Amino acid sequence: MSDRPARAVGYRTKLLVFVLAALAVLVLLRIAYSALETISSLKVIEAERDQWQRPSDVIRELALKPGNTVVDLGCGSGYFTLKLSAAVGNSGHVIAEDIRTLPLAFLWVRAAEMSGHNVKVVVGETTNPHLPKRVDAVLVSNTYHEFADAHSILAHVYASLVPGGPLVIIDRQPNPGMAAPTGEAEHEISSAQVQNDLRQANFEVIKRDDHFIGRDPYGENWWLIVARRPGTGG
Repeated sequence: MSDRPARAVGYRTKLLVFVLAALAVLVLLRIAYSALETISSLKVIEAERDQWQRPSDVIRELALKPGNTVVDLGCGSGYFTLKLSAAVGNSGHVIAEDIRTLPLAFLWVRAAEMSGHNVKVVVGETTNPHLPKRVDAVLVSNTYHEFADAHSILAHVYASLVPGGPLVIIDRQPNPGMAAPTGEAEHEISSAQVQNDLRQANFEVIKRDDHFIGRDPYGENWWLIVARRPGTGG
């Protein structure tokens, strides 16, 4: 009895496996190429952002020291995270939290590329950022307006911050002339509303600058609020 049919089936199976493996490799290469392009674009965008975002002034308000643990809440792809990594040094820790996994994946790659071994990415939830029990400072940049439940988030931040620990929030002021179309989410929030939220959450507001960035490249005004958990750190 001839085994030619069996050999033919075996050959076709091997050919199919080879084709599928080749396709998988091509897909992975395409994804890797797209990721590298995205990371390269981020570097260009962030270099431009450095010119108007005042990152050094924002970080200064956090009063960080080497060895501190700081949270970048709603970190996105890590514009501030990577700067905070340098600020706290090798003995410090940066908790980079976001509810979106794709930006966190990009941040993980970027941190590894820049030897940011003190960065830990954390996938949070809309009502719980899953912060560690004791952090020295928290930054919320261009994210507060996206909170679905700001009171729950602030309660978790309060519980995590050491007494006297600063919470720095920076966001865009509503522009009456640039109202969002019906059905779209607002991408701004007033400093007055956030200050009220902070006081309800038992934070002490120690600084509010309604014109921290008077006009960004898109014509929008950014405010900055510095609050702290009352008490004295130990």
